[in-house]
Amino acid sequence: MKLYGSDDRELLEVSALRRDGNTLLLQGKILGMMPLAARLRPEEARAAWRLMDWRTRWFLFTLLFRPGRGA
Repeated sequence: MKLYGSDDRELLEVSALRRDGNTLLLQGKILGMMPLAARLRPEEARAAWRLMDWRTRWFLFTLLFRPGRGA
């Protein structure tokens, strides 16, 4: 999974998402070079959920089923 900046350049490449106890562990590289291991805690996931209105939550869900650029 890749995350892009506003200039469409790759910022973060996530190579693994997995559960680690009560956290979500993300592993990857920042800007294609620097290794990254980040943890998403339950309280931070809830905080992110509260930042979204219902339309954004629905969009996030439907994003899973939308075609990509190549489709």
